[in-house]
Amino acid sequence: MFQTLLGALTAFIGLSMHGAAVRKFYDGNLGERDLQEFIAACLQILLVTSLATLAVVYIFNDQLSQSLGLESRWILLAVFTTSATVIAGIRLGQWQVRKNAKCYGAMQVTKSLFNVSLSLLLVVVFLQGSGGRITAQVWAAGVFAIIALWLLKKDSMLRFFVWRPDFTLEALRFGVPLIPHVGGVFLLMTVDRFVINSELGIAQVGIYMVAVQFAMAASLVFDAINKAYVPWLFERLKRNDEQEKRKIVRFTYIWYLFILGGAGLTFLLGPWLVTFVAGEKYAKAGDIVGWLMLGQVFNGMYLMVTNYIFFSKRTGLLSIATMFSGVVNLVLLLILIRQFGLEGAAYAFCISMGLRFLLTWFVAQKRHPMPWLKAF
Repeated sequence: MFQTLLGALTAFIGLSMHGAAVRKFYDGNLGERDLQEFIAACLQILLVTSLATLAVVYIFNDQLSQSLGLESRWILLAVFTTSATVIAGIRLGQWQVRKNAKCYGAMQVTKSLFNVSLSLLLVVVFLQGSGGRITAQVWAAGVFAIIALWLLKKDSMLRFFVWRPDFTLEALRFGVPLIPHVGGVFLLMTVDRFVINSELGIAQVGIYMVAVQFAMAASLVFDAINKAYVPWLFERLKRNDEQEKRKIVRFTYIWYLFILGGAGLTFLLGPWLVTFVAGEKYAKAGDIVGWLMLGQVFNGMYLMVTNYIFFSKRTGLLSIATMFSGVVNLVLLLILIRQFGLEGAAYAFCISMGLRFLLTWFVAQKRHPMPWLKAF
């Protein structure tokens, strides 16, 4: 529930400022001072949204604590954790656009090791239970937010005490329309376990989550590839060369065929793999892992087209597409779970992710046209 709260707060805290800073890097005639001041404007927005969210959470703390089943202090610390994660994301984003994979990976891996080690210490050694896990997350986020700020300053990417209303408005125009988008992602990625728990019971959630974890392996691969792909893509989109655009489209189609083939293999090998790794008591998860993997493949395909929308800086229609897909997922969950059980949840996820991909592809073509029908 703490993890779920972090996902919900992400929509309002930071307003996708790390993405705005990444896109700003590719603006023409952008000087070092301009980027420093734009990042400062992003952090100013983060400060305001964090304080505003903290005030709302403080006012409704008792109600939130009761509905989420979390202690009041964890709800307040979730605001801090989300804010700190955004700061680290801004630092990581600037390494991403500069293609500095070593520093990016070093910070991510170091933070993960710190998080896991502290979690094991607090949960296993000091027997603090779920509270120990949450404490580790809070400390990891806070420590690495401080490190991120120090590194931004050290690398001359940040100036304190600046006021650029034009940059503030530009960042808000990028981030505010994405608030419904984050809400839609929540409906697509998280709401299923609540519905399964309500309709089928907590034991079925456990089986479902085993299949989800297997499918998430593909998501990690797609996310890593996309982080390397974005700088390469934005450089070429900035050049606006028609031949390069056709080559990008051809590569995209080849990638789609490759990962769809991988999803097909999961239907054949997934049931055996789940039983081999998780044991016979989770064999039922093998019946749905193929559909969840196909949904993740649609997510990988979505990542290839959503980048065009971010490049255009006009993100409003993306939010509509994602929110609509999320609502469709919720409706399908309520219908299909009652008819097909756990398989119904997997069907709903797969259909909704496919719908989001198609809608986003349509929006991307509106925002930044590509030669999808003229590539060959």
